Amino acid sequence: MRDVAIIGVGMNKQWGELWDKSLRDLFVEAALSAIDNAGVDHIDSMYVGCMSSGLFCGQEHLGALMADYLGQCPIPATRVESACASGGAAVRAGLMEVACGMSDIVLVGGVEKMTDVGGDEATFALAMAADQEWEAFNGVTFPGLYAMMAVAHMHRYGTTVKQLASVAVKNHANGAKNPRSQFPMKITVDTVLSSVMVADPLHILDCSPITDGAAALILCPADQARKLSKAQPVKIIGSGQASDSIAFHSRSDLTTIPSTAKAAAAAYKMAGKKPEEIQVCEVHDCFTIAEIMVTEALGLVEKGKGGPAVEAGETAIGGRTPVNPSGGLKAKGHPVGATGVAQLVEVAEQLRGESGDRQVQGARVGLTQNMGGTGASSIVHILEVM
Repeated sequence: MRDVAIIGVGMNKQWGELWDKSLRDLFVEAALSAIDNAGVDHIDSMYVGCMSSGLFCGQEHLGALMADYLGQCPIPATRVESACASGGAAVRAGLMEVACGMSDIVLVGGVEKMTDVGGDEATFALAMAADQEWEAFNGVTFPGLYAMMAVAHMHRYGTTVKQLASVAVKNHANGAKNPRSQFPMKITVDTVLSSVMVADPLHILDCSPITDGAAALILCPADQARKLSKAQPVKIIGSGQASDSIAFHSRSDLTTIPSTAKAAAAAYKMAGKKPEEIQVCEVHDCFTIAEIMVTEALGLVEKGKGGPAVEAGETAIGGRTPVNPSGGLKAKGHPVGATGVAQLVEVAEQLRGESGDRQVQGARVGLTQNMGGTGASSIVHILEVM
């Protein structure tokens, strides 16, 4: 197996409600940006992470579509789906293709166009990531599911609504420094707690938004990276993926995310790293409680201490382990198929020292965590600057 490096990264200039751009426009814009960033003159293969383009846009068969509109036919092109972890799964597929020697230069992109349908239709599409027979059929939405997780965590560990709100405050403060953010605005704990209640104890400002956007990476063998790329390469040194039951009634504990813990264990082992060696990370904060539970599952904070850690500033830029310097899903946005790829874009730029006002100083090792549904699928990657 060959070591694999990221040699190019790209995203749309800004995420949000992008009415003047189609699904294919979004993908091609990010892909061309990554190709230009890498400076390569061809690609051998490509993967497209996307959760639900059929329901959001009426368009499937994305591999061939995006290869065509990117001007890359007849290269092999494959769409990858794992709910909100589709982007992370696409990165893992591209990583394995380069690692095994099947291709040398692989484009991995993620995309979702979510705002061309109404709120009810978007909710219906996203509910496809839950268990249809036991959860969606009975009217449970994702805010409701994560609210159950929050209540269980609060009951067991004493986590407070103020600590949940502190996640949103931190991530919006970071997102305010990110020109790509959908909501680049600072907020306060009081702003969160006075916003509309969606599913007790989660307010609207505890929830990530509906977003249009795309992100892309160029991967190649690490031993060829300096020769092929005009940018500083970043090596993917660890990768882990795990699954869990989708339906809550099959889980023994609602206060933890076992798939994330297992994926992280595999990634740490492959990378030869420990949680305390991670200097910057992007995690799946689809709801504020998710970030708290994920940091615990990753071993970045002690079990049950995720809330106090964020309240104390440990996960802020300048803190012990900065989490979501991009603004996370909460402020940067959450175009579900693109999120996992964008996380690696952010961490790669952090390790290159290219993140401007939100730069984590001296960061050389970073981690990304992307998950589908309430953690039924989870993917962790660990990166190190070359």
